[in-house]
Amino acid sequence: MTSHTILVVDDSRLSRKLVCAIIKHANQFAEIIEAGDAKEALLKTEAQQITIAILDLNMPGMDGLVLAKKLLERFQNVKIGLLTANIQDMVRQKAKALGITFIPKPITEEKVLGFIYD
Repeated sequence: MTSHTILVVDDSRLSRKLVCAIIKHANQFAEIIEAGDAKEALLKTEAQQITIAILDLNMPGMDGLVLAKKLLERFQNVKIGLLTANIQDMVRQKAKALGITFIPKPITEEKVLGFIYD
């Protein structure tokens, strides 16, 4: 199983911990960087490469789409998933335009691992 460095950003601690637990259960060698908001995520990834990012859409300050743009500027080959309960077409279209995978909540093992290992 390939090792990844995965960024998980969600202002909900419970959601963040659930995603991390799913990843760790599937791949104990995956390195996970957790952040509660976009600002923390950008700080934590300044000196570290990431291969995958799973981002919440609705967060205080910078939302997941804006964070995704910034991450794509830094990490050109990063695979990004937007994890959200917001299923509006406009959100899906913005994500698609950025090359981001839309992952609808609720969080499930199938959705998280399906995105990572697709």
